Amino acid sequence: MRILVVGAGATGGYFGGRLAQAGRDVTFLVRPGRARKLRERGLRIVGLGEQTVLEPKLVTADALTGPYDLVLFTVKESGLLGAVADMAPAVGPDTLIVPVLNGMRQIDVLVERFGEAAVLGGIAYVMTTIDAEGDILRLDGMHRLVYGRRDGSVDERVSAVHAALSDAGFDTALSERILSGMWAKWTFIATLGAVCVLGDGSVAEVAAVAGGQALALAVLAEGASVAAAAGHPVSEKELELVRGMLTTAGNDGTSSLFRDLSAGLPVEAEQIFGDLVASAEALGVAVPLMAAVAVRLRVHNARLDAARLDAERPETERLDTEQLDTEQLDDVRVAGA
Repeated sequence: MRILVVGAGATGGYFGGRLAQAGRDVTFLVRPGRARKLRERGLRIVGLGEQTVLEPKLVTADALTGPYDLVLFTVKESGLLGAVADMAPAVGPDTLIVPVLNGMRQIDVLVERFGEAAVLGGIAYVMTTIDAEGDILRLDGMHRLVYGRRDGSVDERVSAVHAALSDAGFDTALSERILSGMWAKWTFIATLGAVCVLGDGSVAEVAAVAGGQALALAVLAEGASVAAAAGHPVSEKELELVRGMLTTAGNDGTSSLFRDLSAGLPVEAEQIFGDLVASAEALGVAVPLMAAVAVRLRVHNARLDAARLDAERPETERLDTEQLDTEQLDDVRVAGA
């Protein structure tokens, strides 16, 4: 089975790397800059005592041809639409796509472009990040992929995907209730992210202060209420596990979104929170805490966009603007003198 992994970041690089390590026919669709880095250093999986170096097969969008049998779609929100366009030559009439992004928006985007039958549901459970060297750093031993048709059916093509992904160095599951699983994960990551953003700290730091645990439980209740209204209620067993995790003073964990926020990187404002708030509004569910987080993250991303656009302006234009600002400030000083 020919497998195309769209993206070689913390998620795609990890699972795609494991598949390549297990002898699967894997190619990574990457941007030119990432391709250069991977050709220089190899695809490296490090952390937890591991130092794995692979020489991956790489392709950039301008050289991509198809079709592939399976596309593992692993990009973040900011790259969603561009990646869908880039991967189009790889998708043939029998190609299956397993997206493992957060939230649900990617399903609609992929179905609109490639059709209902091509798009499975998918969930990635992994704690990895890209370190300063561009390597994939493992932060925890969890590594699991879950996937399946969104209508719960299992056919020969889906079974072949399951066989190709299994026994490759990580855990897998073929689910007949993948949409419920995706809603449960969405609820969890939105809750964890919201607690860290609103509390500006780790789970332990929030839980240790007055009102912290109550905040965490209120955020979880909002997320769970949206999932229930959408027809995919999170089980009480899963909710109880999350409640315990959020109220444990010794849990110093944070969400990847909060780590990106703290590092001044773009965050998945719409993918995780904007879409959840929109779904809540459509379903008549009040989610004021989630809505507050969405606004906070939009402001963060807007600042980054403004800074990027400013940096891209010609230097002479920036100097003219800076001179104008100085002159305006002098006018204010004279007027107020």
